[in-house]
Amino acid sequence: MRRHFRWDKKYLYSGVTLFLAIAASILFYMILQNIPWIRGALSNIGKILAPFIWGFVITYLIAPLMKLLERKLFGPLSARIYSRSKKNDGSKLARALSVTFSVLILVAILVGIVYMMVPSLIESIRTIIKNWDLYYETVTGYIAEFQVSHPDIYEVVGQTLNKVTGDINSWGESLLPKAVEYLTSFLEGTWGVLLGVYNLIIGIIVSIYVLFDLEKFTSAFRRWLYSLFSVENAERIREAISYTDRTFMGFITGKLLDSAIIGLICYIVCAILRMPYALLVSAIVGITNIIPFFGPFIGAVPSAFIILMADPAKCLIFIIFVIVLQQIDGNVIGPKILGSSIGITGFWVLFAIVMGTGLFGFVGMLLGVPVFVVIYTFLNYRIESRLKKNDLPVEAAEYRDLDHIDPVTREAVKKTAEQPSKPPRKEKQKTQEPET
Repeated sequence: MRRHFRWDKKYLYSGVTLFLAIAASILFYMILQNIPWIRGALSNIGKILAPFIWGFVITYLIAPLMKLLERKLFGPLSARIYSRSKKNDGSKLARALSVTFSVLILVAILVGIVYMMVPSLIESIRTIIKNWDLYYETVTGYIAEFQVSHPDIYEVVGQTLNKVTGDINSWGESLLPKAVEYLTSFLEGTWGVLLGVYNLIIGIIVSIYVLFDLEKFTSAFRRWLYSLFSVENAERIREAISYTDRTFMGFITGKLLDSAIIGLICYIVCAILRMPYALLVSAIVGITNIIPFFGPFIGAVPSAFIILMADPAKCLIFIIFVIVLQQIDGNVIGPKILGSSIGITGFWVLFAIVMGTGLFGFVGMLLGVPVFVVIYTFLNYRIESRLKKNDLPVEAAEYRDLDHIDPVTREAVKKTAEQPSKPPRKEKQKTQEPET
């Protein structure tokens, strides 16, 4: 008698789960074994897609400007031009003018920065190298004035300067034997600069295409999103992306504006005080101010050293000015532009910068704070959702000086000034055996 085989869903699911677990383990092992190859492959893919990455970054940065020009200027202007036309509402003309002017403004800013800063920076660096011996004599002469009252300081600083000068001289003597190595490094750096310019140009072209069809790209992404996820999950993802966009755009634009203001103030004050290399120093201070927390220190050290070589007396004035300027920036200018708070404490700002720098280098140092703000906000949202689901207090203040949570009322019970002492444990009395 033939017996038909019957499928048991329970065993089928267990088998599929076991198979997927084994396959995932094998895949994880293969990834661990081929990490260098995977890293190299991802690096090559990143180099190939670099122009498109630049294009999307440029699109992200100038899209708000394009929308503003289209809404406030070219949209009404095109509508007035085509007011009598029934077939054309002027939207294409408005978009074309908005994209063109947005890209021209970006290119004008880049060219203006290069035109104003690069020649002055090159001339300043050339002057520093040319007058190194004079700067050395100026610094040593200034230090010699303290020799009588501070001989120990003079001896230590003099030894340090002699060592630095000796290293520079020895480096110059060994320059010819290492000429090939330096030439190779120079050519690699030049190729890197040319590749960066190429990526920037192609990126601008890519951004033009994306900006012209921005609504099509956005609608295609939304269509893909709602096709893969349920409506509830798609809405959550859309809200998360919107919050991330606001956080990043607010932080980037705010930091750029804040750094531009700080660089301009620094240049004006340095020019009034007749500081040497005012433009070079102000450029360093302004650019490094983009980096949160560490930026002021990173920019102040080389700037103070440059001024020290030219005029040691003004170096102290510059250090005091930078300290005052950074205090004004941290307490007045920065909060006005970026808001009173970015949502995390100073400890987490430091943590985000250190982690971002360690994982992604300079880019991580710049964007570590907004990325961490997004992650921190998401985790905080998940924690609050879980607490609400379990009918527990949500506010962090409720958990301050917490003794315990009442299991019945689900309320936080605070610690009192005098905690009731626990009753002493009763020791079992040893029963004495009757004497025989």
